[in-house]
Amino acid sequence: MTAANNDSPSRQHDLDLNADRLREECGVFGIFGHPDAAAITALGLHALQHRGQEAAGIVSFDGKRFHSERRLGLVGDTFSDRAVIDRLPGMSAVGHVRYSTTGETLLRNVQPLFAELDPFGFAIGHNGNLTNGLTLRRELVHEGAIMQSTTDTEVMLHLVARSHKPRFVDRFIDGLRALEGAYSFVGLTNKKLVGARDPLGIRPLVLGQLDGCPILASETCALDIIGAKYVRDIENGEVIIFDEKGAQTHKPFPPMTPRPCIFEYIYFARPDSIVGGRSVYEVRKTMGAQLAAESPADADVIVPVPDSGVPAALGYSQASGIPFDLGIIRNHYVGRTFIEPTQQIRALGVRLKHSANRAVVQGKRIVLIDDSIVRGTTSTKIVQMMRDAGAKEVHFRIASPPITHPDYYGIDTPEQDKLLAATHDLESMRQFIGADSLAFLSVEGIYKAMGVGPRDPARPQFTDHCFTGDYPTPLTDQSVTAQMPRQLSLLAEAS
Repeated sequence: MTAANNDSPSRQHDLDLNADRLREECGVFGIFGHPDAAAITALGLHALQHRGQEAAGIVSFDGKRFHSERRLGLVGDTFSDRAVIDRLPGMSAVGHVRYSTTGETLLRNVQPLFAELDPFGFAIGHNGNLTNGLTLRRELVHEGAIMQSTTDTEVMLHLVARSHKPRFVDRFIDGLRALEGAYSFVGLTNKKLVGARDPLGIRPLVLGQLDGCPILASETCALDIIGAKYVRDIENGEVIIFDEKGAQTHKPFPPMTPRPCIFEYIYFARPDSIVGGRSVYEVRKTMGAQLAAESPADADVIVPVPDSGVPAALGYSQASGIPFDLGIIRNHYVGRTFIEPTQQIRALGVRLKHSANRAVVQGKRIVLIDDSIVRGTTSTKIVQMMRDAGAKEVHFRIASPPITHPDYYGIDTPEQDKLLAATHDLESMRQFIGADSLAFLSVEGIYKAMGVGPRDPARPQFTDHCFTGDYPTPLTDQSVTAQMPRQLSLLAEAS
């Protein structure tokens, strides 16, 4: 949803609908044994661009040396240049697209990170967030580690470096055992491509194959773009190693029931991806149909908030019989605007991206469909934009439950007191947004749309803490942070 700005909602006819949404996590990609490894990795990262638009990087290995190209900006800003690809020789490569959930947007935080360890080089990219990353970092620094970045991914490099096990896989697993939270790792050594998924499978990772060469990627859409075959999902808690001998799978953790992140289906994954055996597009349509069953509206037209609300709006339209139409138009040919120095100039750039389609909206009772409400500031602007375009009534429907709790697993959410649904009841949210009616898909409804039946509080099948407050792992860093004010207070009293 869009960040608050100084424009009056009544005057904001065009807006950037992406500026205040839930921010993507990251995307990882790796390939082993292919002569065009770097070029294929760049294409895979293009397909994963939606998972992170702040920075991109590729590390390759040519049999003797590692080569690294890391840049701030979009994949196409750097890796469409053949000269850059030529600086990444070798038959194995790993890549990463980044949105920072920990660590600032600085070149030293761009992944894959690389280090020369004893006796091998190691590059690693990470999708997710470690809920004890800060705690581990402090312990490592206290013991003498020298950190070069501010991202929690570097913790894993140090843990592998400090392990005394003779084999790489055992050193890697030693590092994993110290971690809490959500992760999908893709790494590269002199001889191996490695992938790992957290014990609950919160973050996704899939295995593909191209010309007999293994590929690891965050989503199946990265396989599709290069014509690779999807083989299977990496299982929760699985470590997989590829080398010249083939593939070896390790299961270093006790068996656990997987709990993939529900937001992959609601928002993060690309609609054409298959996640956990489910078509993301079909799941989103089903969520829209379930929303229509739970919260019908007497209206003339269904209008999606582009692009996130489109599949759910189609499902709502088909289930309700109300026609679907594009009442908000997005200009797909406008990239990110350059960094402008003032809010006034910045607003001009924003108006290039989205605008109301008055021909669809004027004089109509409309149902707006979106995937989520975070702070609510965007929703307010969208509703006002529809009214300014002549809508007679505006009914807002959200194809997910209210977001009442922050995320600590790789999704950038505001603190709880900044989440609209955490501080307002449904009626006060409706008034804040300015809609004629407002409704969310229920938690039970989202489980029904996923085809798994009602949610069992004792054994939920997804990581759904943003809606329920049910965090599936310890939140060590949050506990430590919460104790700090008390510790500082005691120190002040003692002094």
